[in-house]
Amino acid sequence: MNNIKTSSPRGGIKVGILGAAGYTGGELIRVLLGHPQAEIVFANSESNAGNPVSDVHEGLIGETDLKFTSEMPFDQVDVVFFCFGHGKSEQFLKEHTIPANVKIIDLAQDFRIAPSQPPRGEASQSSVLPLGGVSRGSFIYGLPETHRESIRGAQHLANPGCFATCIQLAMLPALKAGLIEGDIHVSGVTGSTGAGQKPGATTHFSWRTDNVSLYKTFTHQHLLEINQTVQELHPGYKGRVLFVPQRGCFARGIFVTAVAKCDKPIEEVQQIYADYYKDAAFTHFVTTSPDMKQVVNTNKALVYVEKFEDQLLMVSTIDNLLKGAVGQAVQNMNLMFGLDEKAGLMLKASAF
Repeated sequence: MNNIKTSSPRGGIKVGILGAAGYTGGELIRVLLGHPQAEIVFANSESNAGNPVSDVHEGLIGETDLKFTSEMPFDQVDVVFFCFGHGKSEQFLKEHTIPANVKIIDLAQDFRIAPSQPPRGEASQSSVLPLGGVSRGSFIYGLPETHRESIRGAQHLANPGCFATCIQLAMLPALKAGLIEGDIHVSGVTGSTGAGQKPGATTHFSWRTDNVSLYKTFTHQHLLEINQTVQELHPGYKGRVLFVPQRGCFARGIFVTAVAKCDKPIEEVQQIYADYYKDAAFTHFVTTSPDMKQVVNTNKALVYVEKFEDQLLMVSTIDNLLKGAVGQAVQNMNLMFGLDEKAGLMLKASAF
């Protein structure tokens, strides 16, 4: 009996994927094939049109007979995922029109930063600039732990970045409660898949294995969205987020530590964190320091805190391709369509 999943209609949310041949495209297909209420209508890739998806994403052999297509039948879908490289989503919307009834979930950074606020009574040019019928200002920032209700009503969504997600989850409760003083010193290490599928000098196996290195110190692009959330949760906060990113010698996962001055006792801080995340679908406050292997291959985030004198240590770990990208995008899709937030995302960690 042939039990390979096809793209034939079976009800539920009809999905289109642009940029389907990359790491995030492949992970998205993998997750959606197991989603009880989603149907992949098309997986677009110009360079792979006509080829089986499993020829590129070999982990899907035997799971689907879906083929890549150069077509983009937006009139046949309810939502389209943009799995482009950064900068390509905005350009795509300048050249194509997405029907008004089709929801957009963009996994790139193009629309994560809200347009600057215009003087009262005037419209922001960046918010009304037509991009294929879509305005820049219509995108909601999709971090469920801060914007769940806004996400539920969103038509266009900007999925957060991987490092941005992990760092923010470490700090959100402390920022919201005003626990932190001064600068926040952040160190984070990410797997090689964070650099994307296109090979480069710093992603080559012989260079990356048994190696750790720095990149974009203090200037990482995700600081823009992190600082945006910092000001939203703690208006007028004067400290800086000083971020030192590192490349790790593993394929997937992010592990972040953040340190800042805090005068509150650790018991009070722990209770604030536990209360903040008590209703979160995938983010869990833990009382022992987590290991990255506990979250790899899942949509989970584990968050931990401890104190040394007046210094608060905040720890967070996620899978960069799931909670840091595709898993969070599907979580947001579930919220946008009124589904169970966890639908299709009950994944087991590859802890052994």
